[in-house]
Amino acid sequence: MERLQKVIAQAGVTSRRKAEQLITDGKVFVNGKKVTELGTKVDTQTDEVVVDGVPLDKEEPVYFLLYKPAGVISSVADDKGRKVVTDYIFTDKRVYPVGRLDSDTSGLLLLTNDGDFANTLMHPKYKIYKTYVAKVEGMPLRETVRKLEKGVVLEDGKTAPAKAKVIRTDKRKNTAIIELSIREGKNRQVRRMLESVGHPVIKLKRESYGFLDLKGLNAGEYRELKPHEVKQLREMAVT
Repeated sequence: MERLQKVIAQAGVTSRRKAEQLITDGKVFVNGKKVTELGTKVDTQTDEVVVDGVPLDKEEPVYFLLYKPAGVISSVADDKGRKVVTDYIFTDKRVYPVGRLDSDTSGLLLLTNDGDFANTLMHPKYKIYKTYVAKVEGMPLRETVRKLEKGVVLEDGKTAPAKAKVIRTDKRKNTAIIELSIREGKNRQVRRMLESVGHPVIKLKRESYGFLDLKGLNAGEYRELKPHEVKQLREMAVT
């Protein structure tokens, strides 16, 4: 079951805030009955939702893996006219990103129109490792890597144990390449973790999501997930 305003927003009709306004204005019906109470929950598979006279389509689920370029917003729309991730996906389905990468970060991002799938992957108790490669200022010591692995304290709490290793260093430029794998999804977490140990990020890329990687793709390209990949992600998320 999902909150009605979230279902409307995920269907690509409008933003969640505007969806709430449509509900309170009496323009949303569920199974033929007007709903004006925010927080009402609906079943995305069985309930019929009509918004301003137009029923939400019960689309066939689709799943995409995008190599997000840096400078692109992880959203379906942007009020400032900036490029968004859905600009790169050619489909007649109303897809949206599973989680997000900040605009300065490139790399692997999943998109779908399957709300249950997205929620399963994003739920805090369902944790799949995401691996990032960062170019940072300075050359981390071994004890710094251990701090990252044990978890560091950020303003919104201590991070969970992670996997970290230094791939290479450049003494001349005083920079390093670090690989960091995390199972959480705090806002700008990797950047904040590395800054907290004295190594601000210069460049950041998400290399993998669980067993999925960017092999065969260039920035801005995407592919559809295979059925066995979708199944495997579901299984990984709940184990």
